Amino acid sequence: MKQQIELVIRLQRLDLQTGELDREIASLPKHLASIEKTLDSHIRKLDADKATLAANQKERRSLDGEIQVQQQKAAKLRDQMNSAKTNEQFRAFQHEIAFCEQAIRKLEDRVLELMLEAEELEVNVKAAEASLTREKEQVLKEQTTAREKTAEDKRLLSLISEQRQQIVVQLEAEVSRLYERARKRYGGLAVSDGTEGRCSACHLDMRPQVFQELRRGEKLLTCEYCGRILYYNPPMTVDTQTGAPVAAGEGTRVDMT
Repeated sequence: MKQQIELVIRLQRLDLQTGELDREIASLPKHLASIEKTLDSHIRKLDADKATLAANQKERRSLDGEIQVQQQKAAKLRDQMNSAKTNEQFRAFQHEIAFCEQAIRKLEDRVLELMLEAEELEVNVKAAEASLTREKEQVLKEQTTAREKTAEDKRLLSLISEQRQQIVVQLEAEVSRLYERARKRYGGLAVSDGTEGRCSACHLDMRPQVFQELRRGEKLLTCEYCGRILYYNPPMTVDTQTGAPVAAGEGTRVDMT
């Protein structure tokens, strides 16, 4: 029976490794999706800033054209004002020129606002372009690493599956049944250390008779509360004669308090 217990301990170790590898394989696509989503949001933000900058430059060109139109109009009015024959005509030209100059000031103020906005946008775009270059390289690196890690994990899973099968065929039917039932119930934790006189999983103290049977290792025992398979891992002591580590003997007193 000791051999059967050793087999289920090895089996649980393999199953726990399988669970870790499965979780890692499942987590890698989620991690990649997260960093790719972040990268995509940064790309969209950069595209939006570039579009805003392009619109800014387009509006400035349009305003520059309007300023030239108003300046030409004002110059033409000044030329015409020199030929005014009455004070009323002269004041009318002055009014029109003032209107053009006011329009020019408003247009120039708006151009100045756009220039200030453009300066900030240009700084942001350049910084974002540099950052995106680094981010794309990092994402590409992580994609490559994830593919390699997934391939390695799958290779390990294949090896573990072969090792598991080799163990399973050696298990007695009842041992296999008890193990699988506890494994499914407790997410892989089907075997529990009972060396201290209690189940290390649920912490239930064993009856002295059960503990003595566990120490003898002559039959398979399960926790009376949680149903996990119990095993006894005898503490090591040092032989005073040889200095070699030895397992505590059957006659060793166990303090159950």
